[in-house]
Amino acid sequence: MAKGKKAADKLSPEEKLRQALVPAEDQPYPVPENWCWVRLGVLVAVSKEKTEDFSDVTLKYVGLEHMEKDSGIIGYSTAIGVKSLKSIFHAGQILYGKLRPYLNKHDVATFDGVCSTDILVFEATNFADNYFVNFYLNQINFIEYAVSNSKGINLPRVSESVILDAVCPLPPLPEQQRIVSRIESLFAKLDEAKEKAQSVVDGFELRKSAILHKAFTGELTAKWRDEHGVGLESWEKRKLKDCGDWYGGGTPSMAHPEYWNEGDLLWITSKDMKSDVIEDTLMHTNMIGVNNSSANYIERPSVLFVMRSGILRRTLPIAMVNVPFTVNQDLKAVSPVDDLDLEYFFWACKSSEKRILSTCMKNGTTVESINAKALINFEIPITSRPEQKEIVGRIVSLISKDQQAKEAAEAVLAQIDTIKKSILARAFCGELGTNDPAEESAVELVKKVL
Repeated sequence: MAKGKKAADKLSPEEKLRQALVPAEDQPYPVPENWCWVRLGVLVAVSKEKTEDFSDVTLKYVGLEHMEKDSGIIGYSTAIGVKSLKSIFHAGQILYGKLRPYLNKHDVATFDGVCSTDILVFEATNFADNYFVNFYLNQINFIEYAVSNSKGINLPRVSESVILDAVCPLPPLPEQQRIVSRIESLFAKLDEAKEKAQSVVDGFELRKSAILHKAFTGELTAKWRDEHGVGLESWEKRKLKDCGDWYGGGTPSMAHPEYWNEGDLLWITSKDMKSDVIEDTLMHTNMIGVNNSSANYIERPSVLFVMRSGILRRTLPIAMVNVPFTVNQDLKAVSPVDDLDLEYFFWACKSSEKRILSTCMKNGTTVESINAKALINFEIPITSRPEQKEIVGRIVSLISKDQQAKEAAEAVLAQIDTIKKSILARAFCGELGTNDPAEESAVELVKKVL
């Protein structure tokens, strides 16, 4: 490094300027006349400050786990117990995660501390504003550049030299500060809208749970029962084993293409259990495959339960299917008895999802599993056929309204992210309406500092 510095010191001012500026043929797009294109290494220096001393109990440690995708630093831990060499950073410096650059983890630090060596510590030079550079790191062009130039398959990393070689548009320093102020103002309004939209999305499951609770405690149809002269004594508790015929599943041998070729029979696995109603599957088998395996051909409408899958750590997938199908060995299917409406049975089971998980999970297994004996003995509330139909109608009506609100909120969230990307793209093209053509060119700034 010392040798490189000596060599750089021997360069004339013109040669230094030529090294700092990006040739016209390498410039990605036009920028205002008083801007110029430079390598990122002109705008930031990489801090090499390290430490192995973690005796200070108040020292804050930031690892990649404390940085959120596209959001920045979300927390820290104490550095006590951290044994290996770490980088020191100070408030105002930029932390950039070079591991898995597609996650786009970076932020301007608001406190002093130490960080993982998988995090680069940048300090803006006299050419640039730290926050301007941090916003530049959110640019789609830069992220794509970092990802395409990373190395490693499972743990791709982008090198310091690659990052410093990235090209960046450089406005005059006052314009950088105006751009930062404008972006922050626009983003603040968008974040307020995002927070409201996110609360609608986050509240959907809570509202859905409340609707189902009212449905299967009789509250949702209390007025209906009064009008029809029936009471809650018409309800009963019934074990799932008495709710219908149960079927297991299997997997036709993949070594026999004839079991799968031109298959039109749904072969349902946990990967397909992503909606309330299963209408299609990732793979299809045929009757040859069913007849030569432990799979069952089921043509009656059924409710499906995932019995074995890592997803059971978080949720119990339950779904309905109305067309002929078969399932693999990780699922169970129940074709309800005549006095049980399929949709009512489905929603009654969905309303009990958390209780089923808490009472029917197997302990000590490698992969999360449902205890089949406990499941078939689990009880759900059953009412008369007419009230079942009434309950289903009200559930579908209420949830569909909430679903529409949720989908609208999700569309807003997607739109906000798109708008933010557009703002950044305009900002780094000089199109935010903040540029003053009369200001001294950024090239003159580079000349003075060099």
